[in-house]
Amino acid sequence: MPKDKIFSTPTDPLVKFTFDKHVADVFPDMIERSVPGYTTTIAMIGVLAGQYAKAGTNCYDLGSSLGAATLAMRHHIKEENVKIVAVDNSRAMIEKSQKIIGRDASSTEVELVLDDILNIEIINASVCVLNFTLQFLPVADRQKLIQKIFKGLLPGGILILSEKIVFGNQDEQSKQTDWHHAFKKANGYSDLEVAQKRTALENVLIPETLEQNKKRLFDAGFKNVNLWFQCFNFVSLVAEN
Repeated sequence: MPKDKIFSTPTDPLVKFTFDKHVADVFPDMIERSVPGYTTTIAMIGVLAGQYAKAGTNCYDLGSSLGAATLAMRHHIKEENVKIVAVDNSRAMIEKSQKIIGRDASSTEVELVLDDILNIEIINASVCVLNFTLQFLPVADRQKLIQKIFKGLLPGGILILSEKIVFGNQDEQSKQTDWHHAFKKANGYSDLEVAQKRTALENVLIPETLEQNKKRLFDAGFKNVNLWFQCFNFVSLVAEN
């Protein structure tokens, strides 16, 4: 697995973070060393999809990157005539995920779509996944997307929403940020890499509080919202239609 060295040398000026070919080439290493609990989150997406996916329905992986969540769902879904629609707006990610998924022997159909997730129609869905995706959308567009997902979900369907969050209490926010940076440094990132990536992500990744994320889900119409995972400032929720 190629190592992430994108921010290892001083760069001035830093350009905004983007999911280009350079990121796609090192993405598995980057996300595993940057997002605490990422492997657990992916594994549980598969487990939950296996429980909630219904025969003859669609499952959506919105912001699919290299298809880790798609593959997790594919390996756990046992119902017949289920299609996974994996959507990403990065051509580099879609092209690379096409090769990865092409090597997988599972039988569940996967459709890869190169497009903005805001353009995608959600229909006949039993499972939708936003795995560290919503945080990259403009805040003004987030409710619209969640509302569209809710309307496209069948009764009993679920949305799995994983997000980086911020905390209303500044002392807690400072501690959680320090702990997250310590996690990254323990995984081999230097102070320079941590600082430069943080700068590159400013105004690109815009996190919100857990309460804001829950409120958005309830406002869209979800009847139950459960926090199933948290590690430092990263969480995952299951919202039930």
